Amino acid sequence: MISRRGFLQSGSAAVGVCASLPAFATSSDAYSQPAAIAALQSRKAEAKPITVEERTERQQKARRLMQENKLSAILLPQGTSLTYFSGIRWEGGERLFAMVLPTSGQAFYVAPAFEEGRAREQIALAPEGKEPDLRVWQEDESPYDLVAQGLRDRKLASGIIGVEETAKFLFSDNLKKAAPSATFTSATPVTAGCRMIKSLHEIELMRLAAHITLAAYEATYRSMKAGMTQHDVEEMIASAHRRLGFDGEADVQVGEYSSFPHGSVQPQEIREGTIVMIDGGCSVEGYQSDITRTFVLGRASDKMNKVFEIVHRAQSAALDQAKPGVEAGSVDAAARKVITDAGYGPDYKYFTHRLGHGMGMDGHEWPYLVRGNPLKLEPGMTFSDEPGIYIRGEFGIRLEDDMHITESGSELFTPQAPSVEQPFSKA
Repeated sequence: MISRRGFLQSGSAAVGVCASLPAFATSSDAYSQPAAIAALQSRKAEAKPITVEERTERQQKARRLMQENKLSAILLPQGTSLTYFSGIRWEGGERLFAMVLPTSGQAFYVAPAFEEGRAREQIALAPEGKEPDLRVWQEDESPYDLVAQGLRDRKLASGIIGVEETAKFLFSDNLKKAAPSATFTSATPVTAGCRMIKSLHEIELMRLAAHITLAAYEATYRSMKAGMTQHDVEEMIASAHRRLGFDGEADVQVGEYSSFPHGSVQPQEIREGTIVMIDGGCSVEGYQSDITRTFVLGRASDKMNKVFEIVHRAQSAALDQAKPGVEAGSVDAAARKVITDAGYGPDYKYFTHRLGHGMGMDGHEWPYLVRGNPLKLEPGMTFSDEPGIYIRGEFGIRLEDDMHITESGSELFTPQAPSVEQPFSKA
């Protein structure tokens, strides 16, 4: 699956990305790296994997939520929810691989027959995976019939089955045809109900991911020179992440193109006194970071400094508002008020998107810090805090750090950017 950042980068191939790659860019990183990047050391050993015991606890909580929501079982096809509950990392296209977790009794799995070896290898590491109920189907057979039979075997043929929200329509439509007596509905109350409250272990993995990305950004910033293209900078960011032991990427936008919140595919060159916006992240044991830094090389204009200061205050206002018991929508409102009161309103005129999104194994997941969301915040929830002001034809400034809700308030995983001319705290 290609990410938004990857899409932006691949789309720019048509406008000369290959020609713009730096001379040092190679797939093996075997080149003379800038000193700030070469000095980075791997932090891979700091990442402690999620254990089978933790996944067992997750399944137990899922079963409690199934009972509360009157679901008989949940069906998890390939994706991050499958990984969250089982540890199975499965990529696939039109062929169904799925885990069905009932409210009681053993889970069962459905997999393509030619993938049985790979399936058993991973299922063995899942809760109750030593002697799994694995049902395989040949290329000319229906996996949906196997799901239906599994439901009948567990006396759930007429049950209410929650389907993970990212399941392909192809899967859910064929399941309904194969099991017409069952009722299929959304599993989101269960999957999001579990995933949106992070454990201390999950929070530490996300904190590490945020620190890795910020370190990669800082090393890249200290290696940047006027005349580089955005693709030069993107390659350095990827290289810096690799030096730190993890895969990471970023989308880089320059000057007027920074006023597009998710960027442009146009070729761009870094210049002194021009806004540069970096938006990206990495994955640590499956948990994501998502950080934006906006800065200039050299001197910023008075207007750039003013807009940065407004956005900085808006980010701080959101952080102050985010605490247990408050509505998610009120956090967006706190940041938006700062920006509107400073003359960059009303509503979405300059601050064109919601304040933030939930984070975890997906870069964007439940819940969301958006106007009108009445959900009450709870300790363990994690979000991006990313206000911005985008002035078309001139520049945009966004500041994004990742935060979690604590027992008494909220905390950013990384320090806020000090200024538009000094985007990283001095050591």
